[in-house]
Amino acid sequence: MKITATPPKVICSNPDNPLYNYFGWPSVARLQDGRLMMVASGFRMKHLCPFGKVVACCSTDDGETWTRPAVLLDTPLDDRDAGVVPFGENSVLITSFNNTVQAQRGWNAAASDPYITAYLDGVEASGLEEKYIGSTFIISRDGGKTFGEVMRMPVTTPHGPAPMPDGSLLYAGRTFSRHNAVMADDHIAVYRLSADGTYEKLGDIENVAPGLLSCEPNAIVLPDGKIIVHIRVHKGGYFTLFQSESYDGGHTFTKPRQLLGDQGGAPAHLLRLRNGTLISTYGYREAPFGIRMMYSTDNGDTWSTDHVLWDKGLGNDLGYPCSVELENGEILTVFYARVEADGPAVILETKWTMSE
Repeated sequence: MKITATPPKVICSNPDNPLYNYFGWPSVARLQDGRLMMVASGFRMKHLCPFGKVVACCSTDDGETWTRPAVLLDTPLDDRDAGVVPFGENSVLITSFNNTVQAQRGWNAAASDPYITAYLDGVEASGLEEKYIGSTFIISRDGGKTFGEVMRMPVTTPHGPAPMPDGSLLYAGRTFSRHNAVMADDHIAVYRLSADGTYEKLGDIENVAPGLLSCEPNAIVLPDGKIIVHIRVHKGGYFTLFQSESYDGGHTFTKPRQLLGDQGGAPAHLLRLRNGTLISTYGYREAPFGIRMMYSTDNGDTWSTDHVLWDKGLGNDLGYPCSVELENGEILTVFYARVEADGPAVILETKWTMSE
């Protein structure tokens, strides 16, 4: 396949405020009314800080222009990652997760920023940590205009769940740990999330091997019912993707198999194009840093890998791409990266096509 991609352009940043201008971990989807919605964690001081908020930008012209970021979810904690999933006639799910005050104190220890310390002291004194800690989500019933209360799931994943044929959502995610550590029982679990916010467990996905971390999965449900999950696996010399499948609605899964080289890149986002081709985009954190994709024309049985969408990254603080197919057949992929060596991360988009 020949890949033709436009140079990335910034679609979400905060240049007017140099203190809160870090944005990362985006997702994008087409809402029921035709708008594109991009969500991300933004208005942060840096990659690890307590000031994250889930923000949204919308486009009515397939990504040519975007609104300024508006805050959708802002708990007292750090609100990392952001997923957006339209479902049903007019519902929109927004997902995120956050970390404990203790974990954030640990990140701040080396820098010893008194501003961050004072903020964390205030959060601890408020007693609100227990109310909001977890894998969080909010639901809109009016097409993304207003959202309900913050709810929580037992698992977390960057881009959120996958729509199921019955109108529910398949949520494959890493089991949430309050301690932000690789605990003995951390693994990928799969739940069905209903439209009313209730959930039930369906199954589990086997860990790849002891000592390796399986996390940040992305699932897709194909028209024939087959479920494909791409899983980030790292530690022990790995930063790569494995695949697991289910043929019984998410109750049992195959043993994950490796798709890329040991440092091939992660995490992934899966998308089925109108012609039936599956694409999976992922960040590549080795030089040349950038964004890559793989595609499959046989429902994920085999993949053509390591196709470069962009390779001009300034370092390894980048990735988490997410894609949507446009009306004209182009694919729009959003991701985060730095555009200046000493600047903050911002959200970028590229539009691309693939042809023989």
